[in-house]
Order: sequence, then C-alpha cells, then structure tokens
Amino acid sequence: MDNSNYEIIDITRHEAYMAMALDEAKKAYAMDEVPIGGIRVYKDSIIGRGYNRRNTDKNPLAHGELIAIKEASDYLGDWRLEACTMYITLEPCPMCAGAIVQSRIPTIVLGAKNLKSGSAGTLINLLQVDTFNHQVEIIDGVMEDTCKDMLQQFFRELREKKKASD
Repeated sequence: MDNSNYEIIDITRHEAYMAMALDEAKKAYAMDEVPIGGIRVYKDSIIGRGYNRRNTDKNPLAHGELIAIKEASDYLGDWRLEACTMYITLEPCPMCAGAIVQSRIPTIVLGAKNLKSGSAGTLINLLQVDTFNHQVEIIDGVMEDTCKDMLQQFFRELREKKKASD
C-alpha cells in the first residue's frame, strides 16, 4: 500500500502512523459514523486499514479494528499477524481486544482512552491477561488530544443535531 503522501521526518514514526489512522477515522466521521480508525503496519508498509462502519453496514462487527485485521490477514494470507503493529485512534472494546489477541498482533499503539468500554487498561485489560497464550504490548497516548478532540467534536455535533430535530 502507498505511504508516499506522508513525510516521516519531523514527527515520530508512531505519530506519522497515527496520523494515517486518523485519516481513516475521518472517513467514518464523514459518513456520520463514530470516528474510529486503525491501520496495520508490516515491515514499514500499511497492509490493513479500517474505520468504523457499524451504522452504514448495519453490522455490529464492522469496527475499524476488525476491518483492518481482516484486510491485513488477506494481504498476508494468514490469520496470524505476528509481525504487525496496529495503530488505533481509540482504545479497543472487548470484542476488538479479543480479536487483537487472537490474531497474535504483538504491539498496538493507541490514541485516546475509551472511558465506556476500554479493554486495553482503562476499564479492563484483555490484551495482557497472563493466562492467555498471547499478550500484547501497549503504547498509549500517541496523539491522544487530537484523537480525543475528534471524538468529542463528533458527539457534540451529534447532540446538537438531535436537539435541533426535537
């Protein structure tokens, strides 16, 4: 996949990739979906992208993380994503955290905390359960304010639209 539109010079590698995950979140935002985006990186190439599509697809499984995991698995021809890093704009829910563990992703990089269903340490940590056969390294707080601001703006606008229609 093409990464040529991004300069990785003045910002850290994690910030550069998180900016790309934010681009995915913006696609969800434009569709009136909760703006959550994620990418999978393998050997410095993006092999999976995804953004929230639950309402659009009428599918509770259409989370950005799961879409990007599927795309990365298709690219590699394997369900094991053992050499990938995952960048996500919002801490994963329990379903997505389980998929991350099951796909053997070794490292995730997170933007904002998920105060409603955060499963990478905020409410529960499903990614580092000692008795599971796989644990995930968590790097959090990368571009946290930017990720959090996008989500807050989305929900503020959603409340305003609802208020206007009442």
